[in-house]
Amino acid sequence: MQAVEKASSSEELVKAVWALSRSQSEAAIPMLIKVLGFNNPGAAIAAVEGLVQLGDVAVPTLIRDLDGYDYGARAWAIRALSRIANPEALEILLDAATSDFSLSVRRGAAKGLGELRWDVLPSDARETAQRKVLETLKTVATDEEWIVRYAAIVGLESLAKQVFTAEIQDYLKQRQEAELDLTARSRTELALQKLK
Repeated sequence: MQAVEKASSSEELVKAVWALSRSQSEAAIPMLIKVLGFNNPGAAIAAVEGLVQLGDVAVPTLIRDLDGYDYGARAWAIRALSRIANPEALEILLDAATSDFSLSVRRGAAKGLGELRWDVLPSDARETAQRKVLETLKTVATDEEWIVRYAAIVGLESLAKQVFTAEIQDYLKQRQEAELDLTARSRTELALQKLK
């Protein structure tokens, strides 16, 4: 952690963060989260990788320390939460996908919602949570930004591999007809092909 604090160049910082990430130490979690706000993409990528490798143990601190002001740091944190895929982050991801002003945050949350590990949730809470995710992704699939809609389609495809397959296929067919952006429409077609 001292190497991160003492880094005198961008390159040194990236190397120090990669070393910290490789340590897989729970004590590194706060520093890895702090790095997400350094405005250094290379260091942020290394920090996200470290947090993802630490997995579920990093989730409570990521949620607690989510930066409400720095949307760049928030986007990186949402990416980490999405890749860890622990449903403990469900409410954060739902809120980020629908109401964050930053399209990179909305995009990351939408993709992550479809990849949550439902087996971690108690079975009695699972279906309600999955239904919330489905309805949220349907809403996000109509976002004004094509890249966010694209991410919602990716999220829906991932969710359909676990639950609500027929319902999601029907919805994707509707979105395919309504989607005006060629890239998002093509991604919808691909999702439908993968779900056959």
